[in-house]
Amino acid sequence: MQASVSPQTQAQAPPPPPTPLHLLRSHAAPVTALSWSDDDERIYSGDASGKVVVTSTQSLRAIAAWMPHTDSILGVEEWDKYIVTHARDNKIHVWHRIEEPDVSARIGGSAGLPDLPTPQLCYSMDVNALNFCRFSLLPMSDVKAAKALIALPNLIDSTTADIWSIPTLDRVHAAIGQEGNKSTNGGRNSSGIIMSMHLYRPERQNLRILLAYENGSVVLREYTRTTKEASVEGQGWNILWKSKLHAESIMAMRVSRANDFALSVSADHIIGRYDLNTNQNPPEEYGAAFRTKHAGSASVAIREDGKVCAVGGWDGKIRLYSTKSFKPLGTLKYHKTTCHCVEFARPFTSPGNGDMNEDKDDSDEEDISYEEKMERSRWLVAGSKDNRVSIWSLMSFEK
Repeated sequence: MQASVSPQTQAQAPPPPPTPLHLLRSHAAPVTALSWSDDDERIYSGDASGKVVVTSTQSLRAIAAWMPHTDSILGVEEWDKYIVTHARDNKIHVWHRIEEPDVSARIGGSAGLPDLPTPQLCYSMDVNALNFCRFSLLPMSDVKAAKALIALPNLIDSTTADIWSIPTLDRVHAAIGQEGNKSTNGGRNSSGIIMSMHLYRPERQNLRILLAYENGSVVLREYTRTTKEASVEGQGWNILWKSKLHAESIMAMRVSRANDFALSVSADHIIGRYDLNTNQNPPEEYGAAFRTKHAGSASVAIREDGKVCAVGGWDGKIRLYSTKSFKPLGTLKYHKTTCHCVEFARPFTSPGNGDMNEDKDDSDEEDISYEEKMERSRWLVAGSKDNRVSIWSLMSFEK
């Protein structure tokens, strides 16, 4: 006789594990870089062969695929009407952004088809990609034309950073982080090469740069000179604080959208959290270390509201945490090997005072609905060494 299961026992059964909403198989090499467009309409992915694919989030098909580089992609990002790509071939390229074709042109589209358009190249920069550190882009919102500052490892010394202006390609600041005594080790920073960086300007404050290093340390610097807009040999870039929470090299660092805190991950069990809202010199050891149960992290992302983070592991799992308490919120299991990159979608806000269906009336029939836009804003994408991009639909985690 078959044993019966009481309703109470059935109610206590755990929910099935989450599975990816969709898989993108546009790459034939490990996926090394991911990013979203600001409107969530496009996913950008780059791989170890130098290939970049632009995927429409409406059709989940590629709208562009090309080989902008000859080596592994370090970063790809949409900026205004452009696409910035950065790779291990010591090049940064800026391309005109591809517009998504109409629905008839999208039918049957695939990253493997040769008829996908290639963006037009605008200009290029020679850079130093020795340390696998991707660029940090700071758009200048106070100008009408598209202009930005871009931070990169120094052309010669990978322990220091440069800041360039684009599209003029002028170097504004050189060798940020250079130590004063050139007679010892040529003035190179004793923390080792830069592994990650973030350039930003707090409201009504000076330009700042957050640098993560090979020895596991993180340093926040601010440009304090008001008489000169440019600098050389790191002059004028004062240290606000520095912290060393990791025993291993920092593999990834991310800063919240509000630029109020940063997270770092490494080969160890630690997630480092750093407060960026300080204007005074705190103690030498600054920041908080949260010890997790899992060592070996390759990537980290912070949700737009700053409340949730995702950590991609060497084991292929994506672990979600509260950024305040670091309480585990769940684990996404699909990839069997390293998740090199994870990215949250941008939030979608409802129309102001109008009806929710207002934008439906003003759009084409092919446009997605309000509910679908809300659903898409909860997506998380992950790129792995297994050549695949997984798309996950997450709960809001709001209680």
